Amino acid sequence: MTAKRTARTSSFEDTLKRLEAIVESLEGGSVSLDEALDLYEEGIKLSRECAERLRSAEQRIRKLTKDAGGQFALNDMNNA
Repeated sequence: MTAKRTARTSSFEDTLKRLEAIVESLEGGSVSLDEALDLYEEGIKLSRECAERLRSAEQRIRKLTKDAGGQFALNDMNNA
């Protein structure tokens, strides 16, 4: 896709799917303590990555919102 996309190893959706799989594994209770700790650590990292990507997307939306006259204007999403 874009140069920015290739800089990341996976898409937001892929990262979120991996995070969901980790949650399922941890909730299932069938993993060892060591594996659970590793999964938990990975999950925290993925959660932070997802949150950062969402913040970045919100910033882009704020910058790209058009005003009523068709001109791009910097708008706060809460007031748009």
